[in-house]
Amino acid sequence: MRLPIGKSKEEIKGILSELAAQNNIPDSGIRVTLTGGYSADGYSLATPNLIITQKRLEINTKEVPAGIKLITYEHQRQLPDVKTIDYLMAIWLKPYILDHGADDVLYHHNGIITECPRSNFFIVTKDDRIITPADNILKGINRKHILQLASKNYVTEERDILIDEVMNAKEAFITSTTKGVLPIVEMNGKKIANGVSGKTTLLLGEKLQYLVHS
Repeated sequence: MRLPIGKSKEEIKGILSELAAQNNIPDSGIRVTLTGGYSADGYSLATPNLIITQKRLEINTKEVPAGIKLITYEHQRQLPDVKTIDYLMAIWLKPYILDHGADDVLYHHNGIITECPRSNFFIVTKDDRIITPADNILKGINRKHILQLASKNYVTEERDILIDEVMNAKEAFITSTTKGVLPIVEMNGKKIANGVSGKTTLLLGEKLQYLVHS
């Protein structure tokens, strides 16, 4: 965001360690927020505010669920590789998601899949290649872990994925820090494969759970 933080990485690490020690919350998330400061006119940059908070993190430790449904929507987030607190479109689309009987929305740009508002997207092809979008997305931590875990037994690719390619996929799933691995069984009212959680998705979900708790 080109905002001066005012502290070195080592100073921030020290703050994080002190915060974790004082709060003593084992499974937690730490949010580091940097704003433009108290602007006199609501637009011009002032001295940035660095806000660091910690809260309990509810991690999905149960078995991978039966699967969720997605609806696609054409939208491209600004500065997609930057983690921001801009969920304007995702919130505005809540009625749209509900009206279509879906659980979440999957963004695309000119028919090329990108991401869900808070999740990364994957497909498993009929020849068992695992593919995830490479560009115009926020590359999440669990996305990285899944690619690492999958590369031991599968061919993985980071490249453009077309909507039609998803509909013909063997499996599809999303990943996020709090959700882990979630199978996608339906998109735009049509079943993915046979409409049940795929074996590869379930296996990767189990491997991720083991990694988180090991």
